[in-house]
Amino acid sequence: MKNVIAIISGILFGLGLAMSEMINPTVVIAFLDVAGDWNPALMFVMFGALLVTTVGFTLSLKKQSPLCASQFYLPTNSAIDKPLIIGASLFGVGWGMAGYCPGPAIAGLAYGQQETIYFVIAMLVGLKSAQLFSAKG
Repeated sequence: MKNVIAIISGILFGLGLAMSEMINPTVVIAFLDVAGDWNPALMFVMFGALLVTTVGFTLSLKKQSPLCASQFYLPTNSAIDKPLIIGASLFGVGWGMAGYCPGPAIAGLAYGQQETIYFVIAMLVGLKSAQLFSAKG
């Protein structure tokens, strides 16, 4: 049952990304271009996601445990450290340059566009490199 819910959630997430055009790099870059030809459409998508998340977390955390797990797994680290700053900076620069972030890029694979495939491959290489780098540190 847990896997079925995960698959349904992933499909709904991917459909939402596709319908909002967050998997289209030109739309994302136009949203990020506040000094040029700014397209505010994704702002409404983000506000909608924030609203759903706020309501969802509020209702979920009133329960003793989640529906498909024995306990909640919430972040406990609240430190703003060097790895967080570097990771957030790389994420932002990459999102601004390519118009993709991980979720929309993976959803965009369904369209089979070459640049999306290249981005996901580069993302996976970056993830593996970060794992190797942090293991040595």
